[in-house]
Amino acid sequence: MSIFRDEAARCAAFPVVEQGIFLAHAGVTVLPRCAADAMQAHAEASCVRHQEFGDVLRDVTNTRALCARVIGAEADEIALLGPTSLGLSLFANGIEWEPGDEVVCYGDDYPSNVYPWAALASRGVVVKYLEPKITGAITPELVAASLSPRTRLVALASCHFLSGRRIDVDAIGSLLHERGVLFSLDAIQTVGAAPLSVRHVDFLSADAHKWMLGPLAIGIVYVARRHFETCRPTLLGAWNVKSPDFIAQREIVFEPTARRYEPGVLNIIGMYGMKASLGMLEECGLENVQSAILRARDFLESQLREAGFEFLSPGAEDPMRSGILTARHPSTPSAEFFAALEGEGITASLRTTRAGEQWLRFSPHFYNTEEEMARVAGVLRRKVN
Repeated sequence: MSIFRDEAARCAAFPVVEQGIFLAHAGVTVLPRCAADAMQAHAEASCVRHQEFGDVLRDVTNTRALCARVIGAEADEIALLGPTSLGLSLFANGIEWEPGDEVVCYGDDYPSNVYPWAALASRGVVVKYLEPKITGAITPELVAASLSPRTRLVALASCHFLSGRRIDVDAIGSLLHERGVLFSLDAIQTVGAAPLSVRHVDFLSADAHKWMLGPLAIGIVYVARRHFETCRPTLLGAWNVKSPDFIAQREIVFEPTARRYEPGVLNIIGMYGMKASLGMLEECGLENVQSAILRARDFLESQLREAGFEFLSPGAEDPMRSGILTARHPSTPSAEFFAALEGEGITASLRTTRAGEQWLRFSPHFYNTEEEMARVAGVLRRKVN
């Protein structure tokens, strides 16, 4: 794709690069031109036609198919819902729990993947928290050791939001399925940045506003077809309950596909943005996208390591690393670095651990270059005390 080879094409596709350097895709992404144009086109069309004109339903169908391809699912297993916490809450609240059932999760995951499960304690569910020795290092062995005959579900993130350490989704999912345990995945830090398969996943939720390069409050909610009855819809409306001619029925009968989790009108304008950005990533090839992300991330790590920085993230030699690089310097407060970066038009993230330590989090995407990483490193070197 020309974005990889041509600077003019890169600037046209990502206007932000002419304003500064954006390295916060693990937070809230800037939009690529294709997503902004697609959203604007729908907004303009909606000035002269109602917002669900004929072509929209066709595009909804095409978007489901695109989302399904990205995660290796079937289109009828995809609900177009965001944010991520909505999907995770649908899973947690839609399962019929028995007192004494156990759920395993990680208490230092992003709160959206903790609170829906923690709240189940009020329903008699025993919530067990994993305690890895290294932040985000959730291994198959650690998960296996947490299981008991009462374990009903394990809820994990595909990649830790702070350390950037990924999990082995296939290995963990396989061992859970061998033991008859459900597997829920918060995949917002992976979808769009790397290939992902839901072959061994039962439930997945991921909003578009990070690595998918899409807008807020639209995303992918996946429920394996075999679990449509396991996870009952908890939000009800005219879209997911059969209502012929918009007439409410005496009996609640859900749609036969994952539409059963969509209670009403969709975020259509957001859907067009997500469809455009995901289409671009699919055209580039997610393997190529991942390689480009890791090249930029690894180059920045090498530059910062030479300057004496230390890292919360796994090193460049670790196969479980992601595009997230979290670093700090022993002699200079991270907040000072963050302010210096902002002053140079460089957007990163400042994050705090449970212990109160502040770290800089960098999350480049495939369009970021080594030249940009060198400039970032130069700003930080000048600020070292």
